[in-house]
Amino acid sequence: MTLAEKKQELVEELTIIEDPQERFAYIIDLARTLEPLPKEYQIETFMIKGCMSQLWLVPTFENGRCHFRVDSDAVITKGVARLLSDLYSDCTPEEILANEPTFLAELGIDQHLSPNRRNGLSNVWKTIKAYAELCLKNQEKDAVR
Repeated sequence: MTLAEKKQELVEELTIIEDPQERFAYIIDLARTLEPLPKEYQIETFMIKGCMSQLWLVPTFENGRCHFRVDSDAVITKGVARLLSDLYSDCTPEEILANEPTFLAELGIDQHLSPNRRNGLSNVWKTIKAYAELCLKNQEKDAVR
């Protein structure tokens, strides 16, 4: 499934839920079903800065595609971070860099977050984007060799 298809599917899923409180209940349910990161990944190296809660994002790169795992000690943070990690996982760096997560604002998700959580969400995107840029740069170096 392409990133555009994943994004469209996610937008359709969330658009069906008209009430903002119910939408957040859905996002919280997503967080509760997410398997926690093993403790060895809940370290400073993977911590997202600028968020009141503890939030970790673990990136990996396999077969030309980026993968992301998240965890947090706050369910709403974990749920929103999961939306992004699920969306961008298994995508190429080029796909990631060409598709900013503007749909979150369009759906009003970021409007209902506290400023600190909005900042944390922004930093999740920045981390995903920076990792995709690094992977792309490394691919280009490998192609030159």
